[in-house]
Amino acid sequence: MIGFALCGSFCTVRSALVELERLCAANEVQGIVSETVFATDTRFARAADVIEEIGQITGKPVIHSIVEAEPLGPRVPLDALIICPCTGNTLAKMANGITDTAVTMAAKAHLRSNRPLVIALASNDALSSNLKNIGALLTRKNVYFVPMRQDDPKDKPHSLVADFGKLEETLDAALRGKQYQRLFQI
Repeated sequence: MIGFALCGSFCTVRSALVELERLCAANEVQGIVSETVFATDTRFARAADVIEEIGQITGKPVIHSIVEAEPLGPRVPLDALIICPCTGNTLAKMANGITDTAVTMAAKAHLRSNRPLVIALASNDALSSNLKNIGALLTRKNVYFVPMRQDDPKDKPHSLVADFGKLEETLDAALRGKQYQRLFQI
């Protein structure tokens, strides 16, 4: 089973749900969301609609609390955990060992089982205050990044967004213990 966690990069959630649907075509998948995704209505979607859609796609109730996420390690092993989209906030928390959301707990619990964690970053500060966190996580065992690019170098020069279309290829490489290349795209 694959875990698929979504964080609050609300403008990329629709693209993430497309990838979730593709992943579910060949895999059993458990949906996980941050408390922010679970409770926040935005101009992109109502929270309840996103949760309902994830449940329909996966056929499972969505995990949305620390208590529900904690067993996703030794007790409920996942073959891999994907965080798509992963915000800069969640990235920073994982890089610094902070476990205060359902997604960071799922990541911590999952990494205890020495299985791959795949991160599809979507962050406006990835090339500024979060760059050190990318570096920290790139050196961690069992952590892999979906290839990313600057989405708007002129108006958002510090922003990076993963190429969600490379998620399955990155997952396949991660399951073999490899980082999918090319990590940074032009």
